[in-house]
Amino acid sequence: MEISTRFNGPPGSGNGGWSAGAFAIAAGLGPAEVTLRVPPPLETPLTIADSKVVAPDGTLVAEVGPAADAGPGVPPATLAEAQAAAATYAGFTYHPFPTCFVCGPERAEGDGLRIFPGRLADGRTAAPWLVPPGVDVETVWAALDCPGGWAVLHADQVYVLGRIAASVAALPAPGSTCVVVGAAASVQGRKALVDSSVYAQDGTRLATARATWIAVNR
Repeated sequence: MEISTRFNGPPGSGNGGWSAGAFAIAAGLGPAEVTLRVPPPLETPLTIADSKVVAPDGTLVAEVGPAADAGPGVPPATLAEAQAAAATYAGFTYHPFPTCFVCGPERAEGDGLRIFPGRLADGRTAAPWLVPPGVDVETVWAALDCPGGWAVLHADQVYVLGRIAASVAALPAPGSTCVVVGAAASVQGRKALVDSSVYAQDGTRLATARATWIAVNR
């Protein structure tokens, strides 16, 4: 398998959520936990065997296994609350990776997901998500990624995804507007534990994830 340049997160590497979802699907898993060992390379043939994702030079890119715990999920927000929160998205004024497939404000409509998670009064993040025509499981994993990260990411500290466990119960309807929410569970040293959930237009929870984000130098 290869990660297309379109699905980048930080420049030159795959978005963590999309890449993890692709690895889980390639490994034949439903609910899965993926640990990223290095930034997923773009346009590079990757081999998956014995729960390991390996690059042509032998570099261990990721490890994949069944999800023991995809977290408790995050309580829903209304579409109006998500729209109001998205208007205050910190990434509009500061974004470490502005071309990110999921939350990059420099991605055009129809190219990136343009999920802009802003803060709610209780500290959760929330954003509306216009579901693209070709939505698949990998896309839902991607949508679960950044809203959790923005629960801890701020201008003075950048985080990147280290591990994510996700469970997707159902795909959202193409063209519908979902609400994606995130929340910080704990921050210890360089590690932040965060949760996220995707809710359908009718309020049904479609997917949930628990992720570990790692603080890095800017």
